[in-house]
Amino acid sequence: MRVKFIVVIVMLLATIIAKAGEFKKLSLDDTLSASPKIETDAQIKAEGTSSIRITTKWPTTVFLEEVSGPKVENAKLMYAAKVKARLEPGGTAFLELWAHVGGGQYFSRGMNDAITGTTNWKTIQTPFIFQKGQNPDKLTLNLVINGKGVVWIDDVVLSAHPLE
Repeated sequence: MRVKFIVVIVMLLATIIAKAGEFKKLSLDDTLSASPKIETDAQIKAEGTSSIRITTKWPTTVFLEEVSGPKVENAKLMYAAKVKARLEPGGTAFLELWAHVGGGQYFSRGMNDAITGTTNWKTIQTPFIFQKGQNPDKLTLNLVINGKGVVWIDDVVLSAHPLE
């Protein structure tokens, strides 16, 4: 009985494997099909010599930087950047800050200060409050793009303001 059961399982698996087939293959010979496309843009900039231009075909989160061991206890941390966009209607972009504190991960999303559609340079920001005794192990700075289009980011600043 046990041998028949094993034979049936093996035959079933062989049938499934025989029917499995490739239905899509990605050609990664160049970056034309990849999204997002991230590049330096020396023509469009808010300050300095260039900005970062992100072209995306779908919603994406772009990792910008990781800051290790900042001393920001008893302060309001502000993550700000100048952002410009050419997004399809309904598209938005905002800043996202992850604070890694004592093994936990906490985030702040600047959804109330997002840009939408097509905009010129605008400073957007998201805050994060650290109470006395709270110091993050690291901070992760992201740009979230909900939609399709192009977003430029420049002049990223982290600042700490004492709590009153």
